[in-house]
Amino acid sequence: MMNLSSVFEFILPGLPKQPEDQDMYSALFLLMYVTTVLGNLLIILLIRLDSHLHTPMYFFLSHLAFTDISFSSVTMYFFLMFGAIDNFLLTSMAYDRYVAICHPLHYTRIMSQSVCIILVIASWFLSFAGALVHTVLLARLSFFRGNTLHHFFCDLSALIKLSSSDTSINELVILIVGSLVVTVLFICILVSYGHIGATILRTPSIKGICKALCTCGSHLSVVSLYYGTIIGLYFVPSSNKTNDKDVIVSVLYTMVTPMLNPFIYSLRNWDMKGALRNILLRRMYSQ
Repeated sequence: MMNLSSVFEFILPGLPKQPEDQDMYSALFLLMYVTTVLGNLLIILLIRLDSHLHTPMYFFLSHLAFTDISFSSVTMYFFLMFGAIDNFLLTSMAYDRYVAICHPLHYTRIMSQSVCIILVIASWFLSFAGALVHTVLLARLSFFRGNTLHHFFCDLSALIKLSSSDTSINELVILIVGSLVVTVLFICILVSYGHIGATILRTPSIKGICKALCTCGSHLSVVSLYYGTIIGLYFVPSSNKTNDKDVIVSVLYTMVTPMLNPFIYSLRNWDMKGALRNILLRRMYSQ
């Protein structure tokens, strides 16, 4: 007879590793998490303290930094929500760069403070709604096949594969919401950078080209890293069961990408380095 007792908790084996490597991996992920939190907090602090960074681009970046801290600290419902917010914020930042480079004379009018606030509120609201839909639909599923989830967190796709109920509605909603939140927003980013690239090529000044590339370089690096791992995980076909590749790629976009964002925006961004230098100098002279 099949055991039809419902499952209310799951066992997470974690990463595919040898037991003797447990301490090393624990120390490594603790270091990565602390680096993520401190690095993104530094970005928020610099933007808050330096008036030169009170622009739409850094307004979105401060929210992205906060989202990355939260994204690395939560799971399930809030994980879905903050992951979606990341997509919307990266798209808003791409639109900001598009307006700044393609329509510089109208930048202040188009990217006003009220527009920036509306974009951030819309990002949070739409992400909240999308995550809520997934969570409600997941709650109606039954899990009779076992409670071992071969992952290091309760990933939505891994949970659905483990369910013994009909998951066709869940998969349809994932397809629709995923297409809107990931595919459509990624296309918007590509279109923005397509216009930016066309504008740069029409610029006769080498100095203007270098300035435009410097302005977009950090954001483009983050977009490539973030969407590259997501596409590799969710759009490249894999086996029915969650395999080692899925778990390792999940580590890249849940922990590595949020950790690298502060380094990308600080090492490749003269404004951020200048703000950090000014704050340190003020601190030294005030003592």
